[in-house]
Amino acid sequence: MNAVTLVIAGCILTAWAVTALSNLLDARHLSPTPPSGLADIHEPEEYARSQRYARARLRLATLSETWTTLLTLGFLFCGGFHMVDEIAHGLALELGFGEIGTGLLFFLGLGLLAELAGLPFHIYHTFVLENRYGFNRTSTRTFLLDKLKSYVLAALIGGILLAGIFWLLRAAGPLAWIWCWGFVGLLSLALTYVAPTWILPLFNAFTPLEQGPLRTDIEALAEREGFALSGVYVMDGSRRSAKANAFFTGLGRKKRIALFDTLLDKMDRTEITAVLAHEVGHWKLGHIRKSLLLGLLKMGALFFLLSLLLGHAEMIQGLGVREPSVHAGLTLFALLFPPVSLILSAMTNALSRRHEFQADAFAAKATGAPQALAGALRKLARQNLANLTPHPLSVALFHSHPPLGSRLTALENAVSRKG
Repeated sequence: MNAVTLVIAGCILTAWAVTALSNLLDARHLSPTPPSGLADIHEPEEYARSQRYARARLRLATLSETWTTLLTLGFLFCGGFHMVDEIAHGLALELGFGEIGTGLLFFLGLGLLAELAGLPFHIYHTFVLENRYGFNRTSTRTFLLDKLKSYVLAALIGGILLAGIFWLLRAAGPLAWIWCWGFVGLLSLALTYVAPTWILPLFNAFTPLEQGPLRTDIEALAEREGFALSGVYVMDGSRRSAKANAFFTGLGRKKRIALFDTLLDKMDRTEITAVLAHEVGHWKLGHIRKSLLLGLLKMGALFFLLSLLLGHAEMIQGLGVREPSVHAGLTLFALLFPPVSLILSAMTNALSRRHEFQADAFAAKATGAPQALAGALRKLARQNLANLTPHPLSVALFHSHPPLGSRLTALENAVSRKG
């Protein structure tokens, strides 16, 4: 054991402790009575059920985080990274691969181990917890196919990504981090652009919203706001879950809005239009552009920090590998990063929550019906058994959306101003 190993362990334990504390405070913040102004979301029996659901999710998340943390620490202290590195070098030698191939095999090994470690929790969450509360509609066949498709995409996209980074960090000299930043940034934008037509349909069916009053309302809203859509689609979310949602995806001419079919079943025209106005608001107010820019800036900062770490071979060897390498440096960086990730997550989520309030206000103004969006939010909370009493620490660290009570208060103020 050396100083670097202890620092890694400290970073891992710090992130685990903060997350576990957040979950504990969240669980203790659950209330047997609904908060003021939200008593009409659930009937008393359903409210109690929502609290049990929230508590069960928090227990599972804490158990999963603890299990992952213990396994990672055990892997670190028992020379697991050295073992995987040796296996990767041996296979690469037999297959005639160079250093890039060795790095890809190394990360393939770590990825398989991580997937095996987390798979039981994923299965339990899908087929036990979600099933117990009436949400799961995923068949075993769909679950397995989703996994298979995810593995293929991860291998393809992740392989291209890592191979490019490995090559650039070796070949581009002192400014390699800038080339990596540009390469990953362009690849990310390209994937965002093609995702609606190439990637998302691999997992779900997207059907154009049929002609009728709802589509007319949506198209009129888009035309008023100058929002050029490639289409409004209904996604078969009910294949996997009874929960409802809507989202905006894509860039440029590929941007589209998708509605879960479960959303259409529970809301009326004005409420659905208000939800879509909220999504249009994110684009109209520049939230998509700002989020992309912020993500690119954060990515550049991370590559710069990585370049500094790669210059310290003695630190990389503290991971227990045979010799310093780019793939070992990337792994060390990932292990040291969790505390920084929590800070960045808090900052990013604070901005996201601000954007949600702004998009709500935009939707209220664009539709002239703040009550419709408020009604939609109430129905979503009811249908999804949302936790109505999240702890402030949990909100700050992990919530990209404001608590329901805060959003409804803001919309009520909009109604008052309109009156």
